[in-house]
Amino acid sequence: MPRKAHTESVADADAAPGGAAAVDRALSLLGAFREGDTALPLAELAERTRLYKSTALRLLASLEHAGLLQRLEDGRFALGNEVARLHAIYAASFSLDRVVLPELRKLVKATGESAAYHVRQGQGADAVRLCLYRVDSPHPVRDHIRAGDVLPLNRGTGGRVLSAFDPERGKMGSAAERKLLAAIRERGFHAATGDRLAEVAGISAPVFHADGGIAAAVTLTMPSHRYEERYAKAVLETARRLTGKV
Repeated sequence: MPRKAHTESVADADAAPGGAAAVDRALSLLGAFREGDTALPLAELAERTRLYKSTALRLLASLEHAGLLQRLEDGRFALGNEVARLHAIYAASFSLDRVVLPELRKLVKATGESAAYHVRQGQGADAVRLCLYRVDSPHPVRDHIRAGDVLPLNRGTGGRVLSAFDPERGKMGSAAERKLLAAIRERGFHAATGDRLAEVAGISAPVFHADGGIAAAVTLTMPSHRYEERYAKAVLETARRLTGKV
């Protein structure tokens, strides 16, 4: 029979009504990190959460698998990249949602297609783009990207635009890729069909910070059979209205 804990764990002492005990205990391990902590050993995590080391270790394995924690070479545990991704979505939502979402809704209303707001995450070759906001088309047939999805920078019109106007990435890749990015900068937006997903078309335009640096890409997506070149004007106007406000 399993041993009964001599002291109730932090999670069990404040369990979520109707919740799952294992989830409460796993989250208590994340909650064990305090301001100033960079990494914690298993013993410290077990002590702070009042969990058996064996129990904590199993839960830590699940948290590591989810990217919420990472195990360092010395055996200690630190917060993982998934925490940073979630924080970026959370933090940005307070300052941007009242500015960006109304513009995306206007774009969807004007075109009938799906609109999204993508930002770059990471540096160098490991950089990706994050769909920070998304407003779906009212059409039943559409692509199904969601806010929070991570997408490549080297495929899709949003990724191409973010790369084209980034001083670092604009110089990376093959000669053909650099030529494409230069053409996007000259044109001021990018439209393509099947660049990331077959039979999906996209139009993207850059949004800039007040200092001129690239902030994001506004993207309109639709099935390729519904693509209309005239939508580029609406995408550009949306991006221009957002420029300097984000």
